[in-house]
Amino acid sequence: MYSLLLHGKRCIELHKSSTFRVISVKLLQNASSPFHNPFSSAAASSSTVQSDSVLNLLTSYGFTATQISRIVTAYPRLLTLDAETTLLPKLQALQSRGASTKDLTEIISKVPKILGKRGSKSAALYFDFIKEIIHSDREEEEESGKTSSSELRPSSSSCTVGKQGNKMRNVSVLREMGVPQRFLFPLLVSDSQPVCGKEKFEMSVKKVVEMGFDPTTYKFVQALHVFYEMTEKTIEEKVNVYEKLGFTVEEVWEMFRKCPYSLKFSERKITQTFETLERCGLREEDVVSVMKKRPECMRASEEKIKNCVETFLGIGFSGEEFVSMVKCFPTCLGLSAETVRRKVEFLVGEMEGWWSLKDVVGIPPVLGYSLEKRMVPRCGVVRAVVERGVMRIPPMSSVLACSDKVFLNRFVLKHGRLVPELMAIFGTHGSTKMKKVKGLCVSVS
Repeated sequence: MYSLLLHGKRCIELHKSSTFRVISVKLLQNASSPFHNPFSSAAASSSTVQSDSVLNLLTSYGFTATQISRIVTAYPRLLTLDAETTLLPKLQALQSRGASTKDLTEIISKVPKILGKRGSKSAALYFDFIKEIIHSDREEEEESGKTSSSELRPSSSSCTVGKQGNKMRNVSVLREMGVPQRFLFPLLVSDSQPVCGKEKFEMSVKKVVEMGFDPTTYKFVQALHVFYEMTEKTIEEKVNVYEKLGFTVEEVWEMFRKCPYSLKFSERKITQTFETLERCGLREEDVVSVMKKRPECMRASEEKIKNCVETFLGIGFSGEEFVSMVKCFPTCLGLSAETVRRKVEFLVGEMEGWWSLKDVVGIPPVLGYSLEKRMVPRCGVVRAVVERGVMRIPPMSSVLACSDKVFLNRFVLKHGRLVPELMAIFGTHGSTKMKKVKGLCVSVS
């Protein structure tokens, strides 16, 4: 699963790079102004000076603050490249091929790893190919109103031979199948294997299609990674591991469709996660049920699962209640301690006298809702209605587990003269949502 692997690498790079964190803040603070040298103190490190040179170079080529922020977020290693000897020649080579400022900034903002490719010629080839796709998609969108394309016009770049030519040809095949740009471009410029070669690529795509994956979703790309990188024997061995733990073959492939990466976990990782959950109080059949619902939970480390248990017990939930919540809402295992504490403190603490921990146990998916965008505005509206004696305290589920349309009909629109006040409490998020909900005839200021 390339996206997850890439995300992990990014996180490591971001944590290691204090320079990046400072630059990110600086970019946001100066989103509407040109970049000055934000690290001009005499004590600036050489790495910071180098980062400044990269930022200044990008600015001089017409990149906006927003685009630069997007570039360094997606590809922080760019800040470690030498502006004069590495980046400048590539930008000059792209301009010499007739790249307009708009094309240059748009394409590099979408695929910044182009600038990390060795040699200006390699970067130029990928640039031309990506520009072709973007322009072709844009033309077809204007003509038909569709965002996908069924045909890639032939060009000199798409006729390139060798490894680059293979990758371009295979990316063209995926594009014709409907795979979106945002999934194609990272595959094109990465060193991952799924779009290399010919026979193995075609065989892998055939398997993914036969499994019924939708090319417009990222799971299609994830499954492609699995089939390309793993032999049939290895896949069979992984299926056997799951079978020994109580899964049927059909259940293993059902999990694969939900989370293709479930077949890439090592036997040790699969067994360890299974045993850790059993030690936390789940029975064997409970663990199987949890993994069938959310196979991505298999990613959770032993330490993270233990910390999760400690968090819930520390808040006041019993061991049995924790098990009950995980069985109903396996995503609990992936929530951070801070997220759980804040949400429970709000629902049980700030809404004191309304709901208890047992209410959360009864509807654990509430822990997956946004505190700022869902819990706070909705609870504010309902509190105002209850305090005016218009209704009694409603169940937590009726307030948080319904759609926006149902909530507005249930707690706002039926209260006539209170509607403007309630919408003011609901705030900007509620107002925006209300405008999008069909069938609601009420003015929003």
